[in-house]
Formats: sequence, structure tokens, C-alpha cells
Amino acid sequence: MKFLLISVSAFLSVSVFAAETNSSSEAEAAYTSVITQRADKIVTILGITETNKGARVRDIITQQYRDLNQLHAVRDALVKARKEQAATNQSAADAAVGEARNDLGRVMTELQALHLKFLAKLSAELSPEQVVKVKDGLTYGVVPLTYGVYLKMYPELTDEQKQQILAWLVEAREIAMDGSTSNEKHAVFGKYKGKINNYLSKAGYDAKKGEQNLRKTNPSPENKTK
Repeated sequence: MKFLLISVSAFLSVSVFAAETNSSSEAEAAYTSVITQRADKIVTILGITETNKGARVRDIITQQYRDLNQLHAVRDALVKARKEQAATNQSAADAAVGEARNDLGRVMTELQALHLKFLAKLSAELSPEQVVKVKDGLTYGVVPLTYGVYLKMYPELTDEQKQQILAWLVEAREIAMDGSTSNEKHAVFGKYKGKINNYLSKAGYDAKKGEQNLRKTNPSPENKTK
């Protein structure tokens, strides 16, 4: 009987391990499919005629998605652990703040390094204009769309003001393209839109009038900048 119980236990353990392995493999396959499809959509807009080159660029973008996901998983785990410590033992949490901050700092440093490495790989394959299209593809085209909205809202913008607005949106894109989710990416642009709106308000521009101008050119409310 004892031997039978051991055998059954061993069988169940192997079965559970096999099930977990299969589940993990399926999840990995599904994730790979999703990020590859995303990369393919971006490559499509680049106008690459050489098949092998298109495949290389797709693989570069796909790998970037994967590398970012791994770094964000580390970041999110650190943040979660810190929150859990604070909820159960404040003194322990306070003692771990410095260490956690250093760990998060290392993750940010790795993100910055990955960002530069990614752009270097793209630049080796693509023109500067195509690299910009990849950046826009990774950030849902927010820069050209939002910039266009501001031009419609405030047609009297000076060249200097236009340049400043575009510069801030481009800066936001550089940060947002390293985000882990669409919400995180849009949140980055949200902060910069707030900066732009404050800048325009101080320059004397009326946001309500801007909204009216926008409705005249395009009545769709989804294109409003708030």
C-alpha cells in the first residue's frame, strides 16, 4: 500500500509538472504570436521591399517587445514586494526602501541601455524616417495625431511654439516607447500634454476657443486634447 501511495504521488507530481510545462509553453507561444503580429504591422508601414530585410526588422522589434517585458516584470515584482512589505511591516519596508530604490535604478539603467541598443539596430537597417515610423508604431501614432490636433485648435501658433510642442511630444515618445502597456504609454503622453496645455495657457491661448476651433475642423470628440 505504501509503495502504491508513493507511486500515485510520484505520478501526480509528474502530471502536474507536465501540465504546468505545457501551460507555460502554450502561454509563451501565444505571447510570441502576439508580439510578432504587432511587429509585422509596424513593418508593413515602412515600405520595405526586400523580404529578408523586412524579416530582420520584424525580429528586432519582436525581440524589443520581449526584452522590455522581461525588464518590466522585474520592475513590477520589486514594486509589488515593496508595497507588500509596507502593508505588513512598516519598519521592514522603510529599511528596504534604499535597496529597492537601487534595484529599480538598475532596472531603469538597463531600460535606457536597451533603448539605445534597439535604436542602433534599427538604424543599421532603416533610414531615419523609417526609424521614426517604428517609434510611432510602438506608440500608436500619438505624436503626429496630437500635434495635428494642436495645430487645428490653435492655428495662430508661432513657429517657435509649434517647435516647442513638437519637441515635447517627441520627448514623450522616447519615454513612452519603453512602456509596458498601452495605458502606461498613454500616461506618459498625458503628462506631456498637461505641460503643453500649461505652456499655451501662459502664452494667452484659450482652451475653450481651441476646442471650438477643433470642432469646426473635425466634430469628432475623440480628437480633443484635454
